[in-house]
Amino acid sequence: MSSETRMMSMALSLQIITALLFTVSSSPPDGFTMDLIHRRSNSSSAGRSNTYDQLRSSPYADVIYDTPDQYLMKLQIGTPPVEIEAVIDTGSDVIWTQCLPCLNCYHQRNPIFDPSKSSTYKDLRCNTPDHSCVYDLVYGDQSYSIGRFATETVTIKSTSGQSYVMPETIVGCSHNSSGSLRRSYSGIVGLNLGPLSLVSQMGKHMQGAISYCFSPERRTSKINFGSNAIVSGEGTVSTTMFTKKEKPAFYYLNLDAVSVEETRIETLGTPFHAVDGNMMIDSGSPFSSLPGSYCSLVREAVEKVVTAERVTSKHDMLCYKTDKMDIFPVITMHFSGGADLVLGKNNTYVHYGEAICLTIVCDPLPPNFEEAIFGNKAQNNFLVGYDLSSRLT
Repeated sequence: MSSETRMMSMALSLQIITALLFTVSSSPPDGFTMDLIHRRSNSSSAGRSNTYDQLRSSPYADVIYDTPDQYLMKLQIGTPPVEIEAVIDTGSDVIWTQCLPCLNCYHQRNPIFDPSKSSTYKDLRCNTPDHSCVYDLVYGDQSYSIGRFATETVTIKSTSGQSYVMPETIVGCSHNSSGSLRRSYSGIVGLNLGPLSLVSQMGKHMQGAISYCFSPERRTSKINFGSNAIVSGEGTVSTTMFTKKEKPAFYYLNLDAVSVEETRIETLGTPFHAVDGNMMIDSGSPFSSLPGSYCSLVREAVEKVVTAERVTSKHDMLCYKTDKMDIFPVITMHFSGGADLVLGKNNTYVHYGEAICLTIVCDPLPPNFEEAIFGNKAQNNFLVGYDLSSRLT
């Protein structure tokens, strides 16, 4: 769920020059691990001050599935702590939750956070006439959050048995938020490389490490941070990952080809071909997307295999009137360096009423959204790990 900040009245900067390592594990159960290893950094951001116990601990949070196709992590904010459920989003960096008083808020499952009842909430002061730090975020699905930045205590679980406490964390307090989809969650936890993300604000001692495994069923899983999130093992293959100068906070990988059963569709010779990253990993976007011209080649290959009746759908998705998943072809994504990811049927197709649809969309949503996306449905049932711990100057 990549975001664009239309207005942010605070001076924060982070410069990152990096190449990243992406590894895939074939060990059972199905494993897909990405180790993002930070090769060079000009960042001068200071690490968070913690007690010795916190330095030794590995924070984690429970993850729950929420419709429509979002994964939420449980964390607490404020003093006394108030639990919120927020979307896990590697495509953005701001941590925000709906706050009282709420001028325009959607319905959420948990009570809306009331900053007046927290002893540690403090509005951030910026160089504006009223010293407020206002933000205005718009996401790829045209949902938005408008509010003010503040510092607040954020608390999550820890393997040490004690809570992992992050005092004076910069969070967004949203007083005006809406979206195009039905929502029940409290807000969003940004996990990209931006300076306001949860990972960045945890500090260098957490090594920028994240791992998660999204279940397509309504079961609780976990997202891990720090040393417990490092994923390694036998049978891994690697590919280089990238950040882009124009969007340095996002995680990119390079897609070389897509196979539909035995038919391999190369990006070489198409406008989509790249050697420095052409697909953004976005845990906040349910579906994956490809640029129209290349995606049409993938769809045509699927159409040659499936003989069921085509049906129309919203967003020009490729859909068939059937309830038999076994008639659909296996799709493999080939990333640079020989990292071949064989996707399960549940990673690439979804039931919609009496139809089954391909979850790789050609015309991005909305039409002006141009990124190629590796979404969360394609990541289901794979262990995905990010590790920025190895830094070479």
